[in-house]
Amino acid sequence: MKLGMGIGWRPEIAAEVEALTGIDWVEAVAENLCADHLPDSLVRLRERGVTVVPHGVSLGLGGADRPDAERLASLAARAELLGTPLVTEHIAFVRAGGPLTASPRLEAGHLLPVPRTWDALKVLCENVAIAQDSLPVPLALENIAALISWPDEELTEGQFLAELVERTGVRLLIDVANLHTNHVNRGEDPAKALDELPVEAIAYVHVAGGIEQNGVWHDTHAHPVTAPVLDVLAELRSRVDPPGVLLERDDAFPPGAELAAELERIRGTLRAAARADDPPAARPQARTTEAEARTTEAEARTTEAEARTAGAGQRRGAHTAPATPGARDRTAVAQTALLSALVAGTPAPESFDRRRLRVQSRALAAKRADVVAKVASELPEILGDGYRAAFLSYATSRPMGGGYRRDALDFAEHILLAGGLADPVAQRRLTHWWEDRSGLRPPRRRRRLIRAARAVLAGK
Repeated sequence: MKLGMGIGWRPEIAAEVEALTGIDWVEAVAENLCADHLPDSLVRLRERGVTVVPHGVSLGLGGADRPDAERLASLAARAELLGTPLVTEHIAFVRAGGPLTASPRLEAGHLLPVPRTWDALKVLCENVAIAQDSLPVPLALENIAALISWPDEELTEGQFLAELVERTGVRLLIDVANLHTNHVNRGEDPAKALDELPVEAIAYVHVAGGIEQNGVWHDTHAHPVTAPVLDVLAELRSRVDPPGVLLERDDAFPPGAELAAELERIRGTLRAAARADDPPAARPQARTTEAEARTTEAEARTTEAEARTAGAGQRRGAHTAPATPGARDRTAVAQTALLSALVAGTPAPESFDRRRLRVQSRALAAKRADVVAKVASELPEILGDGYRAAFLSYATSRPMGGGYRRDALDFAEHILLAGGLADPVAQRRLTHWWEDRSGLRPPRRRRRLIRAARAVLAGK
């Protein structure tokens, strides 16, 4: 399946994406699409023959729980609506807690790394098999960027991905920007990861920008693609010709001309890497370089992978042994402890880098503030310059238990319960906003006092 050159479609740059030349396909965040109709921009792109691939962010296949049936059905519906050749998700967990740990459900609001252990691998493989059986098209999974490392990991990233592919037959979405992020943040060599993972299983590649601050690389998708990321792309291209390559941009969107220039830089990197791997004309045919040997091996493995994929509809997950309850329980406890430390202020789990946990915690809170500002744009308007500081203060001890819209309502209620706003006009606007969306009136002083008294009694 050859996809070609693509770009991430976002509503904010829909017109710019439509105007770009040389675009073979686009990727859209699955959760941002309605299940019964498409945005006009995507309809026009499809009419021009542009493939649209839905990219999920909320399944949490690396989590301890089995995949949620409603989320899987939603992703499947979007795949059917788009007529897509595949769907993609992430190797990550996004929530923890709940019945497996008899604790409150916590939402990260972000993709968090799974521990590269045999327990976590077993859980992931079973979850992937469940997802494959629920989707109408093949599934590809993306490696994620991480600020933190799990202690006592048993596998490298490349080994973990290779085992995942071997056990499930799933395809890979390799993000070269994430490989670079993990190089800066976790000291992992991108070339070693590429050597270890089955490159023949790559469905397509992501390229994105980021920024380094105080020795930490932030995978922002809001900055231009950097030379080190393109170097990783060249490393990958020296091993395999990927079926598709896509530029991701999620924020601080530049003009269309800058997007076109970035796409051309990516094309140039791929062309240069392909030329560097070509054998010189004068070289004797009998001599085989290491690059040629890699290419020959990759081609042979690609044929094998295609043969496996041809029968995937009948054999998805056939060799995936169910994860033992113990593996799920241990994974649940570990992930809940980590997420609770990141979003609820509980003590850091043993052996984690506490400084990095603080960085990750601040990053999660900042992302919550940014996303809430988008889904509930009235809140920054009402609160003005004080919005961000107020939200970050709220987020330090109030983890997200639902989606971002629920988070916005909870934040507004928190402000109203804490005494409201000094500006009476802003107070009225916030009250009316909360009432319109919650269907309830903000708790009055007497009700707050009763609630506080009950909390004191319950704690005795």
